Order: sequence, then structure tokens, then C-alpha cells
Amino acid sequence: MNYYDSTNSIIDELSKSLNNINDEEVVNLFNEIQKADKVFFVGVGRVLLSLKSVAKRLAHLGVKTYIVGQVTEPAITKDDLLIVGSGSGESAFPLTIAKKAKQYGANVAHIGANKECSMQTYSDVFIKIPVSTKLQLPQEISSVQPMTSLFEQSLLLLGDTLALMMVKDQNIDMTELWEHHANLE
Repeated sequence: MNYYDSTNSIIDELSKSLNNINDEEVVNLFNEIQKADKVFFVGVGRVLLSLKSVAKRLAHLGVKTYIVGQVTEPAITKDDLLIVGSGSGESAFPLTIAKKAKQYGANVAHIGANKECSMQTYSDVFIKIPVSTKLQLPQEISSVQPMTSLFEQSLLLLGDTLALMMVKDQNIDMTELWEHHANLE
């Protein structure tokens, strides 16, 4: 397989994935982000890497974002939102953190591929990315890519979509966003 064939396969998969995410679920997450004082993110592995990119982009838009476990992480409160990325909804660390966040009254949003999971117990909002996971559930969008790459890519692009929605909703001047960009580079 050559580069262009591989690229086109990935783009086709992403298009299917993103076009099958429920708009109402995304709007619910968007509203939760807008009303939260602080937004925390938790995931593991490549999912965490995608979430870190989403957190950074939202920080550029003025949202107070934190990655669970970072050294400057503040306390979570009832005014905050925890966004959990977990395709299966069964990953142990995110489950433990979601349970803890609920104990402090925070809202929890789960972005995953499987609504019928242990994370459902703690989630106020669920956004389904309907792609293949390690669980291999029926009606998932299959992928030619290794492991759960399509989930991680879709998660990142969902985050960028939320950021663009925020820019449009708040009529943000894109040139002013550079004021929030890291400058110790």
C-alpha cells in the first residue's frame, strides 16, 4: 500500500466516524464546558495524548483546563467538569477518577465508544465515537489502522470541532488567540 492509499483510508474512516457522532451529544458536552468553572481531563495512553491536545486548545480559548495528575492540578468542585476519554469505558484509572469527581459533586462527561459500560454509573453526559475498540462490539466503524488509532484521532478532531464551535459561538477574534499561546518557546 502506498502513502496516498493509506492517507485516503484514514480520511475515509475519520469522515465516517465524525459524521456518525450524535450532534445533540456534542451540544450537551459543549454546554457543560461553557458552564464549568474548570475543566479536567483524564485518560490513559494515546487517548490521554489526544485529550492533552484538546485541553491545550480549549486553554487557548480561555477555558481553565487541567490534566488529572499534573503537578499544578487544583481541587475539583461541584462547579467543575471532568472529561473522561475511554473507548471501552472500562479503563481502571479513569473509572477511579470519575468516581472521585462525583464524590466532590463535579459533572462527568465520558467520550467513548461504548455507552453500556462501567463509566455509565458516573457519567452525566456521554458522547459516542462509534468506532472499533478492543471490545469489538457490533455496529462499530471498523478500521484498517492499528489498534484504536481511529478512536484517538476522532477524539482529537472532536476536540478541535468543539473549539471551533466555541470560536463561532463567542465570536472570538482568531488573531487575539495568540495572546494565550505559550511564549517561552
